[in-house]
Order: sequence, then structure tokens, then C-alpha cells
Amino acid sequence: MTFTQDCVSKRVYLDVCALSRPFDDQSQVRVQLESNAVALILEHVKETELELIVSTIHDIEINPISDLEERRQ
Repeated sequence: MTFTQDCVSKRVYLDVCALSRPFDDQSQVRVQLESNAVALILEHVKETELELIVSTIHDIEINPISDLEERRQ
């Protein structure tokens, strides 16, 4: 079975902390691994293999982010 077959219609929720991980200091291996995991999950969302669940809490937590590029992504 492929990843796509296993994950059809599976939903995933990433909190703002996880979504912001790629913007954190990448000097620690753990942060790099977590950033890579988030990127992989988002790639599967882009390919419609996973569905990203978004809540109003995302908006509330993202709006105060001062870095416009980080907020946009």
C-alpha cells in the first residue's frame, strides 16, 4: 500500500507552534527534524493526500506575528 492509499480522507491538525517551526532557529537537530516533519506533512496536504484542519484559533494566534512573510506562509 502507498502512502496515498493509506491516508485518503485522513485529517491532520497542526497548531501554530508546529506551523511556525520552520521559522525557528535551525541550529538544533531536533528543530530541524520537526521542521522537516512539518514540511513533509504540508507537502502531503498540497498533494491532497491529507486534509489540513484549520480553526479560528489559528487566526487568533497568527495575527500577532509581526514577520509578514512568516504570517503569510
